[in-house]
Amino acid sequence: MSTTITVRLPDKLAEELANISKLTERPKSYFVQKALENYLNEQAQLQIALDRLRDINDPVITIKDVKKEIGL
Repeated sequence: MSTTITVRLPDKLAEELANISKLTERPKSYFVQKALENYLNEQAQLQIALDRLRDINDPVITIKDVKKEIGL
């Protein structure tokens, strides 16, 4: 199942999207979908990181400790 949505893009971004679509012979919707998937994944990862940073029961490990643990 899929849902149709409409977005308004700045001319320059729309041109870039059209160009990459033409060069790769993929529909513009493919790139919009992939970009949105990546953005949402990054936001989810950021939220997890922020939640862990704020969790006083989750220890903060320094890069120095990590290097020591893996023998660098």
